[in-house]
Amino acid sequence: MTDRQIREPSDLDDLRFDQNGLIPVVAQESRTGEVLMVAYGTRESLERTLSSGQMHYWSRSRNELWRKGVTSGNVQDVTSLHADCDGDAVLARVEQTGPACHTDERTCFGDGAAPDDVFTSLWATLEARQRERPEGSYTVRLLEDENYRVKKLGEESAELILALSRAAPEQISEEAADLLYHVLVAILAGGTSLDDLRAELKRRRR
Repeated sequence: MTDRQIREPSDLDDLRFDQNGLIPVVAQESRTGEVLMVAYGTRESLERTLSSGQMHYWSRSRNELWRKGVTSGNVQDVTSLHADCDGDAVLARVEQTGPACHTDERTCFGDGAAPDDVFTSLWATLEARQRERPEGSYTVRLLEDENYRVKKLGEESAELILALSRAAPEQISEEAADLLYHVLVAILAGGTSLDDLRAELKRRRR
């Protein structure tokens, strides 16, 4: 596992389970980067996770295997599993349905689990607007009207160019923020993700 991603049951051979056959599993929301919870897994729970596409853990208090959300409906669909550098912990990137914590909080760590990344937070909001389509939402209007979306991109680009020509720092920041918002809406509407954009920038950096 040179990239440390766990894709199939044979990859579990490289993990270092403790004397009780357990390994810590950190669940992270793949769309926002939030750390949702920490639980324990066994080889069997991870095998079931790989085969089902939903997170399975081992309950130390009940001494049994359990699937996240089996009673609450707050399931975790697996995006990917990754071993840490020592192979003695697993990062599970998931798409969480509902709250992750048994207290009905979004995460087991409160607001401190949210990443300090304005683009990740903004992207999560845009995806929510795309799913929920709230009435009167400006983002929804942009997503649903390609001509209007393209027109606004042009307008915001022109306004940033004008601010740059005037060398007005505060106005430049405002216009740049407007343009970046419209760019993110446009790539979401175009079927591209923030992760795709990051991957392309990372490729160019190399």
